[in-house]
Amino acid sequence: MKSKIDNLRLNFKIWLETIDQVGVLGDKKCDLLKAINETGSLNDAIKKMGLTYRKTWDNLHKIEKELGFPLIKPTRGGLEGGNTVLTTEGKIIVAAFDKFHTEYDSIIRSGFETILSEMKQKIK
Repeated sequence: MKSKIDNLRLNFKIWLETIDQVGVLGDKKCDLLKAINETGSLNDAIKKMGLTYRKTWDNLHKIEKELGFPLIKPTRGGLEGGNTVLTTEGKIIVAAFDKFHTEYDSIIRSGFETILSEMKQKIK
């Protein structure tokens, strides 16, 4: 049987978790924060990402509880309607995720390519 090792590709996710291994925030939820920042609206961000409002709202509250600070600041509607913006801490978290991916994704992928090459030499 011929090896299918050439079909292997690396796929990885990063997330923050507590010391008790409770997941707090990952790439998808970070994408939600980016969408909130872009749209200025939690509801529009949820629609854009195809999420449900109630579950997303609950998840955001759980994240904020675990982190100990708010990530978003909603304001109720009025004449101009309400909006939702990221807090300073929310912007810092998003920037940290982006920085990690910018600086380390290529290193992780390069490391995988090295390991894959070594595997190919040993498995023929």
